[in-house]
Parts: sequence; C-alpha cells; structure tokens
Amino acid sequence: MKASFQKYILNFKTPSGTSRGVLKQKETWFLLLKNDNKIGIGECGMFRGLSIDDRPDFEEKLKWVCNNIQLGEEDLYHKLIEFPAIQIGVEMAFKSLEANTTFELFPSEFTQNEQEIPINGLIWMGDKRFMKEQILEKITLGFHCIKMKIGAIDFSTELDILHSIRKEFSASDLELRVDANGAFSPSEALEKLKRLSDHQLHSIEQPIKQGQWTEMAHLCENSPLDIALDEELIGIYSEEKKKELLHLINPQYIILKPTLIAGFKGADSWISQAETKNIGWWITSALESNVGLNAISQYTFTKNSTLPQGLGTGSLFTNNIPSPLEVCNGALRYHTNKKWDLKNLNN
Repeated sequence: MKASFQKYILNFKTPSGTSRGVLKQKETWFLLLKNDNKIGIGECGMFRGLSIDDRPDFEEKLKWVCNNIQLGEEDLYHKLIEFPAIQIGVEMAFKSLEANTTFELFPSEFTQNEQEIPINGLIWMGDKRFMKEQILEKITLGFHCIKMKIGAIDFSTELDILHSIRKEFSASDLELRVDANGAFSPSEALEKLKRLSDHQLHSIEQPIKQGQWTEMAHLCENSPLDIALDEELIGIYSEEKKKELLHLINPQYIILKPTLIAGFKGADSWISQAETKNIGWWITSALESNVGLNAISQYTFTKNSTLPQGLGTGSLFTNNIPSPLEVCNGALRYHTNKKWDLKNLNN
C-alpha cells in the first residue's frame, strides 16, 4: 500500500462572516491510499483557529501517517489522538479503499437516492440587508429550518432581523436556530438569551466561549432558550472527560463536527454519552470539501436522527470537488446519476 497527501485551497464564492472573522478561503488536505488497483481517499479538514490540531506540525504528522501507513487504520487512529482532523481522514481513506466504490463509505438508502437528509439553511453574518437577502433566498429554496450566525454585528439589529422573520413566518412554518460562536460574555449572556427567546427560536449554539463549564452550566439551567454545545466539545478526548462535561453542564443539545472531535468513532462516543442523559444532538460539517461532506453525510444518515442536520456547506465554494451531492428543498440528496469529478484535485 502507498499513501500520499495533497493540500487543497477551497475558495468561498462570497466572503462568509462569523464572530471569529470573515472567511475567504479554507485549507484542507486529502489523504490518498493506493493498493493494487484500488484507491482510497480521505479528507483532513483542519480548521484554522478552531481545530485543536491547528499547529505547526500538522503536515509533518500527515507525512508520518503516509510513511507508516502499514500500521493500519486502528493503530494509526489511536496514535493520532492529538490530531482529530487526521483521524477522520484516516478513517475515511481506509473505508474508501475497502468500499465497493471509492465514495460509498456507508451504503444506505441515502447513497441509493431513495431517502434524503433534512438540513438547515446557513445564514452568514453581514449587514442587515445582506442577512435578510440570504434568509429570503433560503426560504425560496424550500428550507424549513434556518441557522443564523450572530454575535458580530449590533445585537439590536440581529433582534430586529429575527423579529422581521417571525412577523412573516411562525415557528410552525420555519424553525430558527442561532449560532453565537462564543460571542457573548458570561455577564451579559443570560439577558441576551432571554431577549432572543422572545422570537421562538429552536436553540442557540455556544453562547459563550468554551472552557467556562460553571458559567455554561448556569446558562443551561436558567436559560429560557435551549442551548447546544459546539466548540465546547473540541479537545475533549477521554470518555471520563466527556461524561464529566455533560454531567456538569447538562446542555439541551450537543453538536457534532466529526472533523473536530476525532471522526466517526469520536462522534459515536459523544452520541452514546449524550443519549444516556437524554441530551439531543445533531451533526454538522466543518467546511470540508465535498469529499469530507460526502463521508460525514453518509455517516449521519446511518444514525437515524430526525432533526435537521448542518450539512449544507457544499455549495459555498467556487472550486469544490464536483459530486453527486445536491441540496434540494431543504434536504441533501445523493444523486446516483451524477458522477464524481476529481480533475480539480489533480491540478
């Protein structure tokens, strides 16, 4: 078996704003395996400024993986505990190599285009006009669940946008989620959550920065708005620490980004821990290319969640890898009549 990796820069169609800044490009790395005439491909979508493995030796560790690929999936996975983005790349690449076809890692009714995955429409931060334009576009495209990034512009403006949505669409017509990416301070968070809850929101993701477990526990206990942990899960490796976090904070939901939490095995572990405490969960992508989004979507379908998932990021880039994935009427489908096109990857 031979292994290699290739760096790839994804370019955003439109600069995309979050409370951590504006994104114009996204780096990712593809892990390529060759064994006889078979090819396996995985994506190591480390996220600058967010991933625990955003460190100078990331590519050096990828080289190490390629030089030690004979160790096999299990051994490599356990030796990469500090590199979750490489862990999922290893999982994907080996599953791809073993699969009947390169990109059907988790065969199901989804990969046969017999069922779809409901997803939320993602609204990026910007001025009031830009955000309203995005919202109208998503509703026109058939989305019944919208997730709005908040925390970077004036809070009263964000409330005004939510108010204008609710004037036209009731909670039964349109589910609204918001994502603060840790933008609120602990001292102001509860008051802001109370004001947000007036607009019949489903939930808010990560209202305060991760690592403030006591403060987050206080919010989850007292907030009139359901709270979902997101960044809070990053860098939590052991089963004991996961159990401790969920026991102390006791959130209403957790959000699983497999690239940031040790891949599919990591997501399985969090789901198991959450379900013992009746904590809800859903899965989202982390701006991977269609290679990673494909694997994460196929995995997600097998988990049988009834909630809208956060898997609508494939159309954000000008130079994504063409694939059978397509968003239609607020759901992700895998069109079996469409083909993968890897020419972008080879350039």
